[in-house]
Amino acid sequence: MKPKEVNLTQDHVTVTDTFASRRYFRKFEVITSHLGSIAAQMQAEGDLGAEEVKILTRYMAEIGFTFRVLSMKYLLAGRDTGQFFGSLSIDTVDSGFPVFNELLVMANDAMQAESHLENMPSVEALKRQMVGQIVGEREIPTRLQFALSQRLYYEELVKGRLFWARNDPRAVWLGGDERRRYLLHWAVYDSAVNLPVVYLMELEDTGRHGLPRDEKRWPEVQAHLMGQALGGLKLVTIAKGFDERFDDLHPKRFRRLHLGPMYSHAFTRQSGPLREVLAEAESPEGQDWALAWTVEELESERVEEEKSGWFSTVEREVFALDPFGGRGADTGATRTERSVILPERPYQVLAEKNPAGFANVRKFVVSNAGRVLSYR
Repeated sequence: MKPKEVNLTQDHVTVTDTFASRRYFRKFEVITSHLGSIAAQMQAEGDLGAEEVKILTRYMAEIGFTFRVLSMKYLLAGRDTGQFFGSLSIDTVDSGFPVFNELLVMANDAMQAESHLENMPSVEALKRQMVGQIVGEREIPTRLQFALSQRLYYEELVKGRLFWARNDPRAVWLGGDERRRYLLHWAVYDSAVNLPVVYLMELEDTGRHGLPRDEKRWPEVQAHLMGQALGGLKLVTIAKGFDERFDDLHPKRFRRLHLGPMYSHAFTRQSGPLREVLAEAESPEGQDWALAWTVEELESERVEEEKSGWFSTVEREVFALDPFGGRGADTGATRTERSVILPERPYQVLAEKNPAGFANVRKFVVSNAGRVLSYR
């Protein structure tokens, strides 16, 4: 019997069927397992540096762990567990990812995970009780299964290494002496579109103390960057605001990576060519998906000096905007590259249909053997 799918009648829907919930998480397990290979492929082609790949790989692993945690939480979705328990909410129109509130609840649960575990039976005890109910009472131990899933959920939360709604800035030293160079990185789960977004900023530091060890500047930098981590803000707006706020920090290169949306004929109802491609491909379970991946990049073109007070000057960056078609003012970036990640079967349909607008979209194709191929 074919498992139930999600009722796609609203922008945000709940997955109330056990089989649909498990299919959804298996799909993301497959997708996230390939993201590290794609980052490595981009490094091999010169699009990413070694440090950037390390950072992105870590964030991608954390996203994978987050989905694993949520899969434990909603393992018994739709079953009679003997108590009121909500269902996974996903954004079927803008992202295909869980809604922002799921991560907020997860963060709150993480703060109380250890106290929950103290009052719960161990995994071994729950398994013994399950065997006893199956053998002795000849019943499916649904409520014990639910208790075990929640035990595993809290154990995963205690382990950490998850992608939270806010992932505060960290600094990686790249070298230099008087002009120390750092790669700052931070990430958020964008509440407007329910997608993970990663920021990377290369900068030069001419302050007296190294930025991460500066007890005054570093907290201010972290607070400022997190306050500006909004998808609606253009990169040039964020970079100029940062440049003007901190006279001794000079942003040279700024990237923002949007991971998603995820498209699936079974779970989402976005409009456009990708949905048509997935519908026509009629892919088997596990291959009915496509993931968009967008990288915005802003580079400093030159430096100008301006007066600061009576006797001193400060450096100000002049950023290069996209020169083609006057789009720089619209995008607020030097360049924007759009990519799509998808299995072989949907890619074949995409190549045959060749829809308008996809000629300049980079394609990462995952073979049945798990190998990632890049096509431009």
